[in-house]
Amino acid sequence: MLAALILAVPLSLRILRDWQIARVQHAAQDAERLATERALRESQARYREVVESVNEVIFRTDAAGRLTFLNGAWKNISGFPVAESLGQELCAFLHADDVPAAKENLADVAAGRRVSCQCELRLRTRSGEIRWIEATGRAVREGDSGPPGLAGTLDDISARKVAELTLVNINQELEYRVRVRTAELENSNRELEAFSYSVSHDLRAPLRAIDGFARILEEELDDKLEPSSRAHLERIRKATDRMSRLIDDLIDLARLTRQPLTRETVDLSEIAAQIVDELRAEDPGRRVEVQITQRMLVNADRNLMRIVLENLLRNAWKFSARRPVAHIVFRAERDRDRRVFCISDDGAGFDMAFAANLFRPFHRLHTDQEFSGTGIGLATVQRIIARHGGVIWAHSRPGQGAQFYFTLDSPGAAGQ
Repeated sequence: MLAALILAVPLSLRILRDWQIARVQHAAQDAERLATERALRESQARYREVVESVNEVIFRTDAAGRLTFLNGAWKNISGFPVAESLGQELCAFLHADDVPAAKENLADVAAGRRVSCQCELRLRTRSGEIRWIEATGRAVREGDSGPPGLAGTLDDISARKVAELTLVNINQELEYRVRVRTAELENSNRELEAFSYSVSHDLRAPLRAIDGFARILEEELDDKLEPSSRAHLERIRKATDRMSRLIDDLIDLARLTRQPLTRETVDLSEIAAQIVDELRAEDPGRRVEVQITQRMLVNADRNLMRIVLENLLRNAWKFSARRPVAHIVFRAERDRDRRVFCISDDGAGFDMAFAANLFRPFHRLHTDQEFSGTGIGLATVQRIIARHGGVIWAHSRPGQGAQFYFTLDSPGAAGQ
């Protein structure tokens, strides 16, 4: 019996030890399970805090489109409590006109024809207000099988839509005003054209009559005219000629606003050389040295650019007439990223204090006794340059010539 007891003691100790080990393991497992459950609860709590802190509505629906989850932002946007909204279809809260499109998008995602959807919809709030929302969603499944539901967000974009609609209204108002102004401009152009026609025909007749009768008087009273009377008749004929030229210049100036631009590659050097040849033929006794930079190519209206160069070169020719040997230069230079053309002379020049009047119609810086003219040429030049997207300006000093600069910021200008 003693032998049996001696054998039983080690066995009992082993059983006790195994039991203690098992108890420690169970305690450790319980502690681990409790820690896992606590961590899960804390994670879920953080998740809920994050979800509830988002300003956008986070939603989820089942396969039938019924809401199964909403965060607190739903009540802020729609006014409906979350508890009352769960179980209802999302489309039940939308504007009736937007329901077909919303259902079509849901059906496409559920059928797998689209991975996700995004659309702008109108939401009816509990107070009856209509709010614009941007809905985004993708298909999700509760398990491994079965039709998918939808999970996504609803973002309140009412402020943006109001701004967009306001902008549309403003654009429509601007388009209406542009149409009205365009119609007014067309009417003004028609009236100007009628006025030009009247000036061209109605005013020329009396001018021709005045000039004709003055010439008849000179011929019939040739021997009887005193020097003073002959001078008066000469002044009358010069005045009628100046008035006729002024009418022509006015009509040309008016036509510039209606004449369409026909752009092409134009060699300003070639046109300038032709004009200089014409000036030499008209005044063969003049000694004028002319320098023209070759191959000054631009993309512009050929006829209008000829008017520009003819006015500027004729002015240079005219105002340098008192020089024994006059010098005229037509060149181009670079000013940063633009090309500047310049026509300069060493003629009479002008006082820069009056430069603001250079390009105004009928404003002249010299009297008719000094140099003849109508005061329309530079105004015509300025309008043509402006229509080509450029600018024109001048530098001068009395008795030291003048430099007229202009740019042509037209698209596709060729290289110098």
